[in-house]
Amino acid sequence: MTLEHNGIPVFYTDNGEGQALVFLHGFLENSSIWNPFIPELSKTKRVICIDLLGHGKTGCLNEIHTMEVMADTVKTILNNLSIERAFLFGHSMGGYVALALAEKYNTSGICLINSTASADSEEKQLNRERAIAAVKKSKETFVRMAISNLFSPQNRELFSNEIETLKTEALKTPVRGIAAALKGMKIRKDRTALFHSGRYKKMLILGKKDPVLNYNDLLVKTKNTDVEIAVFEDGHMSYIENTRELLHKIMHFIE
Repeated sequence: MTLEHNGIPVFYTDNGEGQALVFLHGFLENSSIWNPFIPELSKTKRVICIDLLGHGKTGCLNEIHTMEVMADTVKTILNNLSIERAFLFGHSMGGYVALALAEKYNTSGICLINSTASADSEEKQLNRERAIAAVKKSKETFVRMAISNLFSPQNRELFSNEIETLKTEALKTPVRGIAAALKGMKIRKDRTALFHSGRYKKMLILGKKDPVLNYNDLLVKTKNTDVEIAVFEDGHMSYIENTRELLHKIMHFIE
């Protein structure tokens, strides 16, 4: 389904009835990454999956898509569906958007999947700038390399079909959308305090071999908090590398 928001189409899917679960994809992804989870979850819950700004079938709004602007777009969908509270699930960049949403609006719970509440370090900000230059030079080269680098060498072979599907979908993302997301992630604020102190359920899904996030650093930052931690043995793409385990954790979280 598509809803017009500020003159652009915003795509989403809506399945099932009951407590609302909102799923937000990561950078270079779209809402289709959640398709394997919808059949089981929608048996008892209402599952909403949204294409974030500049990704999938959702248009580009600005030259910079801040996490706050993306969150407001998500809220427009929820308002249209008359959903006041929901469990928020965000993979990577989707986690940043989920946090921005939770900062302004009521939520039943938030689950960061291979994501973090911390802001970009200076080094990561510099890498975002390099990525913007790289995608403007050659989108195809950038996309293929960026996605391959999210998997360990052994998993690149094991999940070769899934990786090719990811690359095919990612290549549909316009250069403007990729650059706008990179700029938005680069300037996002640190929401560590919010993730720790929010009066709702909180869970963090970590991959021990995540090439993007520092596993040990995230463990330290969540020590002595009420954040539930789930650790998988693989990397950054838990929804592919640990599909069954992730579904189990999600079902446990929403009970």
